[in-house]
Amino acid sequence: MALRMWASSTANTLGLSCASKALPYPAFSLSRCFSTVLDGLKYASSHEWVKHEGSVATIGVTDHAQTHLGDVVFAELPDGGVAVTAGKAFASVESVKATSDVNSPISGEILEVNTKLSETPGLLNSSPYEDGWMIKVKPSNPAELESLMGPKDYTKFCEEEDAH
Repeated sequence: MALRMWASSTANTLGLSCASKALPYPAFSLSRCFSTVLDGLKYASSHEWVKHEGSVATIGVTDHAQTHLGDVVFAELPDGGVAVTAGKAFASVESVKATSDVNSPISGEILEVNTKLSETPGLLNSSPYEDGWMIKVKPSNPAELESLMGPKDYTKFCEEEDAH
């Protein structure tokens, strides 16, 4: 998320977990941070994930991000057919804590928008890697995917970020 998100010391101390159901991918559990990180995805330092399959990349916010946001109550999403640029905001989410921009980890054209989030923005909390995906993009520069973190690097990044 564009805004720095920090876990409360209480949550870190308690080691809370947001994973409530089985995931379709093997997961890494952050030792101190209580978030789920999935194999097979790429991660941005602004806490978005990308699942690249063929000519389509699905983008959403990470479990780590949704945990720091708190309960999401509104999601403002773009229209299909518009371009997104790596590192630039394409959406915003409002939670009980704050409103945050969601940045695109890659550039491309939006092929599909998850319209379920308009009526049920809480899917970003309850299912960030499945039902809570935000957009599907046709990447314009697939090489941008190589600059994103894998699961182990993202896990380490989150642990270091939360330690500060």
